[in-house]
Amino acid sequence: MNLTDATHDPALTSWVESANVADSDFPIQNLPFGAFRRAKTDEPVRIGVAIGDQVLDLRLAAEQCPWTNGVTDLLAPLAAGDLNAFMALGPNAWRRVRAALSAALAEGSDQGPFLELCLVPQSDVEMQLPCRIGDYTDFYTGIHHATAVGQLFRPDHPLLPNYKWVPIGYHGRTSSIGVGPQTVRRPRGQVKRPDRDAPDVGPSQRLDYELELGAFVGVGNALGEPVPIDRAEAHLFGMALLNDWSARDIQAWEYQPLGPFLAKNFASTISPWIVTMDALAPFRRPFAHPPGDPAPLPYLDSEFNRAHGAIDVTLEVWLRTAAMRQRGLPAQRLMQSNFLDAYWTLAQLLAHHTMGGCNLQPGDLMGTGTLSGPQPGQGGSLLELSRGGRQPLTLASGETRAFLADGDTVVLRAYCTGVGARRIGFGDCTGTVVG
Repeated sequence: MNLTDATHDPALTSWVESANVADSDFPIQNLPFGAFRRAKTDEPVRIGVAIGDQVLDLRLAAEQCPWTNGVTDLLAPLAAGDLNAFMALGPNAWRRVRAALSAALAEGSDQGPFLELCLVPQSDVEMQLPCRIGDYTDFYTGIHHATAVGQLFRPDHPLLPNYKWVPIGYHGRTSSIGVGPQTVRRPRGQVKRPDRDAPDVGPSQRLDYELELGAFVGVGNALGEPVPIDRAEAHLFGMALLNDWSARDIQAWEYQPLGPFLAKNFASTISPWIVTMDALAPFRRPFAHPPGDPAPLPYLDSEFNRAHGAIDVTLEVWLRTAAMRQRGLPAQRLMQSNFLDAYWTLAQLLAHHTMGGCNLQPGDLMGTGTLSGPQPGQGGSLLELSRGGRQPLTLASGETRAFLADGDTVVLRAYCTGVGARRIGFGDCTGTVVG
């Protein structure tokens, strides 16, 4: 099956010159969607597409540029600022709009003179949540994270018996999801210290980040009607970076027996742009569980998922402390991993999420869980990198970190590269801790 088309041609260039820079996150092969308004205005939120260092305002593009073959009708919900309504149109509409935008933004396009007037510099906009997120589920697909954390608390049995059979997840809090750059206030909660008989209440002293990807549902499903895995891909619209901030000391006391609560509901940060599944097509890879592990149950298995279910996304965490900023030092990269190491695919997550009859809706968000790598130093959280706080990291500035301090800025980054494909990126997912 050929998953790519003319929009993925690595030789394709744009009349927007900044999109042709080799390390741009947003070449013409990407075309992610986001929501914005011009800085320091109260204008209605617009939907735009990132191209180089610019944003194509789709309201202006629909009004001022000629379109053919019914594209104007497909652009209507985007022009109205309603990305959810566009998501609900389904894969055929998504691909038609992608093809039309690609052709219009390509070098030599007759539509270029019209669209030049519809560009806004990214430096002049304030990004908003890209869509209405009706519900949020966080999964636990990072087996190396699950193993590393399990070893801290259960050295002899780090993985629980169900891990390799069922995609583990919990329902998160939608109202506290924000778009980066975001200010994250240190949460308060109950903490039970080992040397005390009763818990204390106060600010978390073990605040952490979690490196994740978030998948956005496009087309929903009716209540009581599961989505078979061989149709799950058609329900997935795209992905963004996700930082599921975690208060480890609060979490350790409250999570049994029902799981995370205050330790997770104070903030989650996503990157501003949704990179579509179509843009990710050149980076699809075969998927299989390691030899000797149980084969996925039939409802979690399909020929397409085995052939193309994995996605090659390089992931990074960068940290810049307040002292680094004061001294003019750049952010420091703490780790690098890859989504290929996840134990479950996005299609498996969606199929499992709906198998009991749960009705997903356009804009619902599914987090992957922390995406750590298999090697030392590839932990997707400070909990792992510092061995539960016992081995603090020494930074280039001379500071140490076991967990986050006030003033720390965490930046998540992701990008895709591959033979015969143009590099695409996700943009930064940024959050700064305040007391």
